[in-house]
Amino acid sequence: MTAPIPRDIPDLPVIPGRRTNLTPSSPPAGAVAPPVRRPLTAVYRLLVALAALAAVTVEILLGGPARVLSHFTIQSTLLLAAVTLASAGRAWTARRPLPGALTGAALLYVVAAALLHHVLLADAAPAYTVTGPAATADPTGTAGTLAALAPPALHTLLPVAAVLDRLLLSPPARIRFVHAAAWLLYPTAHLVLVLAIGGLLPAGPARYLYPFQDPGRHGHPYVLGVSLLLLLALYCLALALIALDRTRPDPLRLGAKTGFRLRPPVG
Repeated sequence: MTAPIPRDIPDLPVIPGRRTNLTPSSPPAGAVAPPVRRPLTAVYRLLVALAALAAVTVEILLGGPARVLSHFTIQSTLLLAAVTLASAGRAWTARRPLPGALTGAALLYVVAAALLHHVLLADAAPAYTVTGPAATADPTGTAGTLAALAPPALHTLLPVAAVLDRLLLSPPARIRFVHAAAWLLYPTAHLVLVLAIGGLLPAGPARYLYPFQDPGRHGHPYVLGVSLLLLLALYCLALALIALDRTRPDPLRLGAKTGFRLRPPVG
């Protein structure tokens, strides 16, 4: 016969020499709200990815792959297409979203490329194009329509679509502020490589990808100063993106029902 279980268990004494400080932690998003299939989100992202690939393809056909693929705008658009296509598959199959550091980098690069175009290149003389000065013949018919739609799609429509996806269709990601410095590595390497290759090419209008990178027209101090300002602006934009993502509400949980119901006490 076993002894009865005491109703009140006395407090246990503290073990000397051992002290555990429990740190607060937040459960993963999947533990609170498990992923569900979102077919409309998947279709939207698929359309964005296809539009990005179509715009890049049109620019390559007009200006040649070597020069077009060297642009930061084209590379960021291809990254956006890959990330958006993978995110569409995960939304369709109810899998967990991609890491926030990856999706945040794709959003940062495509938005930065759009801002660069509208602030520094939209009113440049001569007119700036991704295809470069080599593409002098203006296509007509369907090719002309696609050629006219590709630049606004790259510099305006796709960045806006990426921002809407982030704000309205994606939960806040676990991005830390240290990611801002990591995101700066790729644009810095691209900038240095473009300047180095341009310095080795013969003089001409197609020597540098961007007009503000030509030291023959502006001088080396100007090019260096603009490059540093661009990297600083990109770093500030990355910090702003991370701060917004850490403070914004989760659009997937707004208005969602938890499944719990409050009932009057019994008895």
